Amino acid sequence: MRMRFIWPGKTKDEHLRALVSEYLKRLARFARSEVVETREGAASDPAAIEKESHRILEAIPARSRMVLLDVKGREWSSQELAAQVQRWENDSIKEVAIVIGGPRGVSAEVVARAQEKWRLSRLTLTHEMARVVAVEQLYRAYTINRGLPYQK
Repeated sequence: MRMRFIWPGKTKDEHLRALVSEYLKRLARFARSEVVETREGAASDPAAIEKESHRILEAIPARSRMVLLDVKGREWSSQELAAQVQRWENDSIKEVAIVIGGPRGVSAEVVARAQEKWRLSRLTLTHEMARVVAVEQLYRAYTINRGLPYQK
């Protein structure tokens, strides 16, 4: 299975960027994965959300299962996420696109495209921190499914 992480803009904080890179490297032991950084909308542009959202949608292959990080989404424990990953594998899902919107959110069209909505936490995280947590939790899910000691 392939994990495609899609978000607007580059991760500016070098420490968070290094963590994303580290967990992507670890995740590569279990699944092909890649990050697609779409162009970020200008803060002064009132249509920025629509433009960012359009770019996000263009980056999602038609047959991908899309999971949107959303405050209204389902909050999974690490064990529940591992079970979800196992279901995707059992259902022969070829690719899962994990979408993390920008600070201004995403359009209704992106929300409608999502087959699943995932809430990382009831806590408020920066979008860059959410990137790290999402990649790390998917790595953790694979270690749980493989019975490796990392998850403890």
